Amino acid sequence: SLEAVKAFSLAKFISTGQSKSFFVRQKKVLEKS
Repeated sequence: SLEAVKAFSLAKFISTGQSKSFFVRQKKVLEKS
């Protein structure tokens, strides 16, 4: 169904956004040390 596709793409978008911000934070921590 269309709703399921919307929910799936939204979850995928959120998870990729979280992993990106996580990598950015890790990079900042590495640069500080």
